[in-house]
Amino acid sequence: MIIPCIDLMDGKVVQLVRGREKALEGESPDTMLERFSAFPVIQVIDLDQAIGQGSNLPIVRRIAGRARTWVGGGVRSLERAEDLVRSGAERVIVGTAAFCDNGPNSDFLEALARSIGPERLIVSLDSMNGRIVIRGWRESTALTAEEVISRFEPYCGAFLCTYVDKEGTLQGTDLEWYRRLRAATDHEITAAGGIASISEIRALVDIGVHAALGMAVYTGHLKLDELAELQRLSAGSAAR
Repeated sequence: MIIPCIDLMDGKVVQLVRGREKALEGESPDTMLERFSAFPVIQVIDLDQAIGQGSNLPIVRRIAGRARTWVGGGVRSLERAEDLVRSGAERVIVGTAAFCDNGPNSDFLEALARSIGPERLIVSLDSMNGRIVIRGWRESTALTAEEVISRFEPYCGAFLCTYVDKEGTLQGTDLEWYRRLRAATDHEITAAGGIASISEIRALVDIGVHAALGMAVYTGHLKLDELAELQRLSAGSAAR
């Protein structure tokens, strides 16, 4: 599945390089929602909430109420997750709050799974220099995604795995990393970070991994009509 992304900062749709340097601003959230209407799911991330410097919750709620969305960014409480689900989010993405020093934050994840259901929960495993990073990718842990992914399986239905080293660079992603992750879990995986070509998307689809796209779409490096056709053909093949 091809999943376009709407990343929000200061009320605007933006694209960042490795989660830090703003590279561009997109059109309004409502305009981007219309442009992405051909795709089955849209990923929405509140970047301000992720780094603890504000919130775009009214915009997030509006988007979640209008489209099938997987929503994340600073989900650190049951109340926040429940609010997103009430607003219409199909799934909730949890990153920083999913971790404690040695792996899963079991108490929080168990409570969250009881509250919204594990099938609605996506755990975000974001890697930079081989280690999982948290707090808006500003803090590194001692954990690797390959080592811990199976330990999160009881709490969630899927994983969002971002190769932060190439995020926003249009330099391509690390397909071998995704192959290792695919071999480590039966849960759904969505890949993000640096994906820049149709061939990469096809390679991910071939191993059963979704592709979340940001910079490549906003710069026109990948064309929405071509991606929509690829999504249609991939969905047709999966149905047969």
